[in-house]
Amino acid sequence: MGLLKNLRSSISRAASTLFSEEESKRIGIYGPPNAGKTTLANRIVRDWTEHGDAVGPESHIPHETRRARRKENVEIERDGKTVSIDVVDTPGVTTKVDYTEFLEHDMEEDDAVRRSREATEGVAEAMHWLREDVDGVIYVLDASTDPFTQVNTMLIGIIESQDLPVLILANKIDLDESSVQRIRNAFPQHETIPLSALEGDNMDEVYDKIAEYFG
Repeated sequence: MGLLKNLRSSISRAASTLFSEEESKRIGIYGPPNAGKTTLANRIVRDWTEHGDAVGPESHIPHETRRARRKENVEIERDGKTVSIDVVDTPGVTTKVDYTEFLEHDMEEDDAVRRSREATEGVAEAMHWLREDVDGVIYVLDASTDPFTQVNTMLIGIIESQDLPVLILANKIDLDESSVQRIRNAFPQHETIPLSALEGDNMDEVYDKIAEYFG
């Protein structure tokens, strides 16, 4: 009887531990093409995982990320608290993908057409993730470009309609032409945090906010 009692006790403790641990929240990194989403995803994963493998390749060519990529169970520690998230790097969302823009990067026409088709499919996949599969959003904008676009307005509206927590990041503050205030003016209903994902500038505040918004 003692052995059976101890066995039941062990099973009970194991079950209690299993179900008391919260699942990682799926946090989608969204934004227009070339805003620095994959650069941010790679930095988060490199900073907070043992092996620090890249989530995906980084490139100055638009639509380098054409399929959503996910890194699970990334644990971010802030102020003695650990926040566990799945980082979902999504393709850049745009209203139109034109293969001719890839020709400007010395691509062969067949490769450009293929890339534009894959990018279009990637936009659809990103929208599916947004509507069905994420618990929160990190919205990345290039602070050196105009944030008042149809895509940004549409995506922020969808995020708000889903009642998802959203953290807006003004990326590329290392560029002389960047303007964080321009993004704050575009979306005054949300907090905007400046950073350079490439240089690692202001990442401590970014991690503080990730813990605050998604913890």
